[in-house]
Amino acid sequence: MAPSTRPFRMVPARRLARAATIVLLLGMVPLLGDTSAASAAPPSCSDDPTARLGTVPTPENVLGFPLGAGQERVVTNDEVRTYLGAVDRASNRVVTGVMTTSVLGQPLPYAVVSNERHVRPAALREIADDVRDLRDPRRTSARTAARTAKDSPAIVWVTANVHGGEKSGADAALKTLYELAAGLSCAVAQRNDNLVTVIVPTQNPDGRDATRRQNEFGFDLNRDWFARTQQETDGKLELLRRYPPQVFIDAHEMGGRQYFFPPNADPIHHEIAGEAVDWINRIGEANKAGFGFNGACDETVTTECYFNYDTYDMFFMGYGDTVPTTGFGAAGMTYEKGSASAVADRVQQQFHTQWSTLGWAAANKREVLDGYFDIWTDALAQGRAGTLEPNEVVQPSNEVQFPVPDLTIRSYFLLPDRQLADVRQLVERLRRMDVEVYEVQKATRVPTARVFGGRGATNVTVPKGAYWIPMDQPQKHWIQAVMGEDPYVPFPYFYDVSSWSNPLLMGINAIYTADTIRPRAELVRKVSGGRAGVAWPWGSYTYPLDSAAAAELTFDLLGRGVPLVRDLTTGTVAIPAAKVSRTVDGLAESLGVTLTPGGRPAGTRLDLPDVGLFQGTGISTTSGSHGEARYVLGKRWGLDLKPVTTADINDNTEAFTGRTVLLVPDGSSATGGLTAAGQANLRDWIGQGHTYLGLRNEGTRVARAAGLTSTTEKTKPADYLVIGSHLRVDVDQDSPVALGRPAEDFEFNNSDPILTPSTTGTNVLTYPTGDTFWANGYTVEADTLKGTAAVVDEPTGAGRAVLFAFNPLFRAYNESGLHLVANALLYPANPPSARRTPGTDAARASAAAAPVTPDLGGGWRPITIQVAAGDLPRTRAIVGRFSTDAQTSEKNGSAYVVIPNPQGLQMDEHPFARDLVRALNAAKVPLRSVVG
Repeated sequence: MAPSTRPFRMVPARRLARAATIVLLLGMVPLLGDTSAASAAPPSCSDDPTARLGTVPTPENVLGFPLGAGQERVVTNDEVRTYLGAVDRASNRVVTGVMTTSVLGQPLPYAVVSNERHVRPAALREIADDVRDLRDPRRTSARTAARTAKDSPAIVWVTANVHGGEKSGADAALKTLYELAAGLSCAVAQRNDNLVTVIVPTQNPDGRDATRRQNEFGFDLNRDWFARTQQETDGKLELLRRYPPQVFIDAHEMGGRQYFFPPNADPIHHEIAGEAVDWINRIGEANKAGFGFNGACDETVTTECYFNYDTYDMFFMGYGDTVPTTGFGAAGMTYEKGSASAVADRVQQQFHTQWSTLGWAAANKREVLDGYFDIWTDALAQGRAGTLEPNEVVQPSNEVQFPVPDLTIRSYFLLPDRQLADVRQLVERLRRMDVEVYEVQKATRVPTARVFGGRGATNVTVPKGAYWIPMDQPQKHWIQAVMGEDPYVPFPYFYDVSSWSNPLLMGINAIYTADTIRPRAELVRKVSGGRAGVAWPWGSYTYPLDSAAAAELTFDLLGRGVPLVRDLTTGTVAIPAAKVSRTVDGLAESLGVTLTPGGRPAGTRLDLPDVGLFQGTGISTTSGSHGEARYVLGKRWGLDLKPVTTADINDNTEAFTGRTVLLVPDGSSATGGLTAAGQANLRDWIGQGHTYLGLRNEGTRVARAAGLTSTTEKTKPADYLVIGSHLRVDVDQDSPVALGRPAEDFEFNNSDPILTPSTTGTNVLTYPTGDTFWANGYTVEADTLKGTAAVVDEPTGAGRAVLFAFNPLFRAYNESGLHLVANALLYPANPPSARRTPGTDAARASAAAAPVTPDLGGGWRPITIQVAAGDLPRTRAIVGRFSTDAQTSEKNGSAYVVIPNPQGLQMDEHPFARDLVRALNAAKVPLRSVVG
């Protein structure tokens, strides 16, 4: 089958009038009887939209109040679970389950609702199997697919409350459940006959209890999808694999009193299938018809109304719309209701859009299932040809600024020469999204290849043990979306990052090729690792500590009291053979770490660090790198993190002095609140042989203010933009911090501070100055970074301060950064010859006295808007209605408006950023780029 051909610039809204008519029949509230011919409901259904089974308890019966109209407060987690259980016990249309538990142990329940025939266990399994078969045209014929589309229901997901404080979608989902479980109208029957609806009221119960966006570890779960580091995300994705959706709703809240549903804002990722975009846009028309309230927003109607084509894009593969769309072929959609509205209005509007969406999906289920099969058929053909999908835009006023280059990609190879455990972790991440990965059994030659980092190569030998990912498979779209060296943004609008290439995040050795290669290889069915042979009882098992996965194993073993030594030249760790139990072997296998038999253990002893986590002035303990440290170091690595406050350092208390490592996360203070005495205490403590670990803004600035570094911050040009991008770095492999890293590596930069090189320490990672400088994603003036430092190791006495210009713990998916942090935590004691006098020398004193660079972005980034220089007066006037702190500058015919964001809020949680962009669009100010 020929690859699908999508419009290059615009996605047309096809059959919109028909969709609107259908929704007027199906989706309005109160419920209307349905006369659609699509899989018509049995004649026993009622024309009375209020007819319901009396045996199914209403929300008011169980909760004591109605949902939607008349509701005065939101539902609690306990009430969510109670109501799901009550409906399950009373209705033969509903089955419930628990998809996972939260960090604090709360269950995340779900309900599956359809007609009573569909929800019987055997029937439900068969429906799910049939839909999964549509995802693989190699084993499903077109005739079988057509029969499935005719006879089987589609699967629709309704999810909510991924951000804990955004609660109304969960309450609306319970109302939707009640209507589907109890309703006797033809509108209900058509939905249940044509759909299996999976309802997940809350994806973040811990955050809901705390009225906090993030989960208990401070992670934004709507940025965690591709990496699935958090257990709430991981369990959800496993349920999605069990019941793969064709339509997926992710219900949110935002500021104000309006409502957003798609069509989306640009950019949209090029590997999202055209069928899904078409469904999303047509569902948008259905939602317009079923919305009610004040209809569309305009200059005079500004509350309890809806808008489209704004703010919410489909680009980053961490969202609850992009991943269901790209990874599962669904119409994944974000719905956002303004949180300033009354509870009743918020819940009722969320219900209207949920109900309208279900009505559209039921009326079009056969077409959707036919198209669903086409998505995977086209993906196979594209993968076989090595074709990438073209870029497109969906907003009528936009044009593609950056087309996908003319590339052919038929295969990816992950090479096993280094960071092998992280390579295997990536293999498992891919396999758990149904990607087929093969282990190469015999070396094979690749005539022409591209090496990650922008280089070409010829006649590359791919060795035995490498991993091969052919594009000729149904998950071609997902493979390219997470493996691609660059995401090729079509339009420069960002409220998240511009790169998430998994090989670059891990810093592993990978290539891709247009060549048709069929190596001798075997399908990977489980992770490799563990003992590779049997060691002598007096011998050892060794492994390279060169990856985040190996670091996790190391800390786990140290926490169990297993003695470890490390060769400080090779980075190899040795375990006494007698200490490698079945449990240790199984742990190594699960992490992809191979244990190689060796001789007697030899090397420098590794000790478990006693880590203090700074939570003083400027540090948020509910988000950002403080939470990331609690998750990575605390949960995954098992370290007992102890809180250290500003007062602890200033007063030199045991809470501070008793630690061997102090980790200072990113934050908003340049001094951490330390007094001169506190700074002296910090220097003395380090001088005794301890380690200071400073991350990004606050972590590096506190060290500078205390006289621990000679680095200073370089001023960023007016048009400087590095929007969550990867850059090549040179590595000083003689540094213990870099032990096990390659000579050239990649690090993730998200508008981080730019550090001048240290003159008093070791510049562990630096950005190249010559032709090897390379960046992906979206950057402007990235050359400013050339020759600057990304990681610095500053000795003081017998200890050191290790400073990261970037956040190595970012979202716990920057594996190369995690490995560097592990090395810093395990830093060996300095020999006397390498020790530096604890006092503050002239270079460090000069750096401490330098003016502090304003922190415009908090733990994130400032809002930056680029317009033509001639449009600056109009832009400044509009921005002035929202902020008096904006900074403006001009360069090369463009004007840049930078709005401070001291709380580090992203665009979708910022109090006015979305409204500002809309105001500029309404004033017809052409936006050259928007970064939030």
